[in-house]
This record gives sequence, structure tokens and C-alpha cells, in this order.
Amino acid sequence: MSRTLFTVGPVHVEQDTLQAMTKPMITHRCKEYKELHAGIVEKVRKALDTDMEVFLVGGSATVMLEAAIRNGVNQKTVGITNGSFGNRSIELGELNGKTVEKVQVPWGKAMKPEHIAGKVGKDVEAVHWVSNESSTGVFSDSVALAKEVRAQNPDSLVFVDAVTSAFAMDIKLKDLDADSVVFGTQKALALPPGIAVMLCSERLLEKAKTVPNRGFYTDLLKIKKQSDDNYALTTPPVSLMYGLDYQLDRMLAEGMQARYRRHQEMADLVRNWADKKLEGVFPEAGYQSNSIGVVNRGGLDFNDFHSKLKSKGYEISNGYGEVKEQTFRIGHMGDTTPEGIKKLLSVMDEIMEE
Repeated sequence: MSRTLFTVGPVHVEQDTLQAMTKPMITHRCKEYKELHAGIVEKVRKALDTDMEVFLVGGSATVMLEAAIRNGVNQKTVGITNGSFGNRSIELGELNGKTVEKVQVPWGKAMKPEHIAGKVGKDVEAVHWVSNESSTGVFSDSVALAKEVRAQNPDSLVFVDAVTSAFAMDIKLKDLDADSVVFGTQKALALPPGIAVMLCSERLLEKAKTVPNRGFYTDLLKIKKQSDDNYALTTPPVSLMYGLDYQLDRMLAEGMQARYRRHQEMADLVRNWADKKLEGVFPEAGYQSNSIGVVNRGGLDFNDFHSKLKSKGYEISNGYGEVKEQTFRIGHMGDTTPEGIKKLLSVMDEIMEE
């Protein structure tokens, strides 16, 4: 049965976007591909108001999170975490042989400058965190964190996982001045999964020249060389790139500030509903995600509730990680609208009344 997705990702993809991906196949070494690649890079920069390098790689965003570690760190990082995906970022460093000093922030709480006070010594090559933790729905102030990192160690690189924040909330890239900002197509870009995007600084590329064992698929210097000619390092998902090009046009037509306001409106609808119907949302006030509502389920039998919701044509997401049994998650990002959220919440009300 077909269901409308209000999940954390992949998210709902509109029919016109799917149709945009049915253009005839082209090779990834032809003139038409170069024009497509160049156009996407230009539109990403325009939408996010950045002049950083834009690298497009076939795969999950995780591949570029790993690339940042492999290219930017010889020995030591600091990893800040307040949830499952912050933990994964730390695991990526450790599995690549780096020493990662872990800064654990309680789940549901935002990561703040005071959490890393005195922890970014001269031997720390990079600090990394998740801007919008999708296991908890916490949106931390990455600009404040980055400023604290640089105040302690101006040479430390800053790596930000923006998988569920980019294109949904203004992450203020110029103020952030990060070295790696990574996201994928299946979240707020409202596309199928399959393309990882990295915004990369010149600082990170210079550091990569001093780091051995960067791999092949994750070697930013190889990726940069091909990207300069508007090529991908390896065969890209061309059909998905047609979809990405189409979606970027849609977003620029909507206007990014209007897009951010729409996400705020959807988030407010979910929060207000959670306050009235259950036990509110999980993250602390003032640091709540506009793309994911993590709801305290209280005594709700989520499995039974979700089964009935799916039978009516809607799907949301279970809780995740340490708070799996006490929360559930509603994705409100991408091309989802406030009207769509209102309809979802109305159906959820009907089921709860039953």
C-alpha cells in the first residue's frame, strides 16, 4: 500500500520531482553532464549563500562524514555528541584509527560552548558534531560552537553534520565558517537517497595534503581535481542529479527564507499538538528542530498506533537509540506543507480518539 511519508528520511518525494528523474540517460563524461554538474554546484552555493567548494558523491552522507575525518585528521579529534548520530561521528573517527576525545552531552540537551571549554588543545586537529540530532530533535547553535573552537585553537578544523538541517533551517554558513558541512538528498532536499554533498573549505584541502591514507573514494584531493572540471570522481547517479537540479530550482523559486519559515510553521504545529495531546516534545526549549518533531509518547502504544496510522496511508518514525521506547518522531521537512501536517495530525487525532 502506498503511504505518505512523514518520516525522518527518506522523506516524501513529489510526483513532479520523480518525473524529472526520467530524462534520457547520459554518460558522466559528456558535455551535457558537465553542464548539469556545474549548474547544481552553482545553485547549491546560491541557495545556501556560500562560496565553499561543493563536492557531489554517489552514496549516503556518511561517506563524506568519513571523508572529512580521513582527510582532515592525522591523530586527534574532539567529538561532541548528544545523540545517536553524534555517537556515529565519533565511531567514524575511531574506526579510522584516530584518537577521539568524546564530549557527552545529555540526550535532549543542546551542545553549548561551555561543554567544550578547555578541551580544544593545540593537539586537536578537528572538532565535529551534528547540528540537528535526529534521534532527539535537538538543534544546537553550531555558530556558537565553532566560535568557541576557534577561540581555543584557531588551527582546529570544524566538521558539521548538517544531514537534517541543511535546506530546512538557516545554518548561517558564512558565520559558521566550517571546514566540512555534509548532507544528503533524502532529507530536506526531498529526493530519494543516493547523493552525498560536502561543502568543503580551502583549509581542509590544504590539511589533506599532509594526511596519508585518505582512501580513494574519500580522497578530497582526487574529488577536487575532478570537480574543478565539473566531473565526478566515480560514476554518479545521473538520474538523481536531474532530480537534484530540479529541486534546487524549486527551492530558489520558493526563496530560502520562505522555505525556512515554512519549516518553522510545520514544527510549531507539531509542538503545539504534542503539548495538547501527549507530553510535549523531547528536546529542551529554545533548541528544537524545525525538521523533526521528537514527541514524548507517554503511555501511548506506539506500535498499535502506528499500525493504524499506516492503514490510513500515513507513516511516521519510531524513536531512535536510547530514547526509542519513550519517543516517536514526525518528519516535517522537504516539500511537506503545513496543510499536509494539519491533515496528518487530524488523522492521528482520529486514531487516538478511537
